[in-house]
Amino acid sequence: MILAGLILLPIGLADVLRRFLRGRALWIGIAVAGVLLLVLAALGGAYLYAVAGLALAALWVWLLPLDGRPRLSFWPAALLAVLVVALVAFLPARVTTGLFAGRWLATPFGPIGFDLLILGLGVFAVLLETGNVIVRAALLGERAEIPEDVAPDHEAPGAGTGASAGTGASASAVAGLVAVSPGAVDPGTPTASEPTPPMPAADHGFRGGRLIGPLERVIVLLLTLFAAYPLLAAMLAAKGIVRFPEISRDGVNGGRAEYFLVGSLVSWVVALGGALLLWWAARAGL
Repeated sequence: MILAGLILLPIGLADVLRRFLRGRALWIGIAVAGVLLLVLAALGGAYLYAVAGLALAALWVWLLPLDGRPRLSFWPAALLAVLVVALVAFLPARVTTGLFAGRWLATPFGPIGFDLLILGLGVFAVLLETGNVIVRAALLGERAEIPEDVAPDHEAPGAGTGASAGTGASASAVAGLVAVSPGAVDPGTPTASEPTPPMPAADHGFRGGRLIGPLERVIVLLLTLFAAYPLLAAMLAAKGIVRFPEISRDGVNGGRAEYFLVGSLVSWVVALGGALLLWWAARAGL
């Protein structure tokens, strides 16, 4: 159903725009994207569907802000999944009207109509930044412990100067209270405390999670649609192998492993759900 596509597409576009734009540029980008979406929907005879999709996208942005905790936890994502599945499964295929009536687009999966094209664009848009928003909501909703070296404002333990200063002050106070005879001091031994060399800053490595996540979801979607299941299994196994040294350094509470497993599983479910939705819609003759 085209309504499902016109719900997913503005949500995906809104998340991409608010991730990379700020201030006036964000509002201009949202306005331009909204107008283009309305024009595209009007050419396909689905203007009212686009209005409904834009309204739900505004609600989505309010419920799942990029800064701060999400409102209603993970439930907006779950309700969105139920809604789009219900629209594809139970609403009958409409007769395409407007400029794109009776037109088919040739793709590697075969010829597709306007409604299925919009649904495909919506699924692809959601796999980009919206997938990251959903993964973040799942982690915060389940209170998964985010490893310290993943947090953006993390400081290496002991890197601050407060502890060193406190230690130096304590040593000076003790030295002032203890009387030392002049003969007890070795002339060849320096009595002044030598300056402690600064500790190197913690190396957090390359923070490519926001890029790896969308690429991974798009690859999972394509491999699933092309029925390349051995390649899909190999890719998922390779991710676990690459992440194994990092997970093996986990502490007693298992926070790093929990963070990796929850994030990866939610990301894969989003991609596999998008592939299932497109397959279902194609089977239904949209």
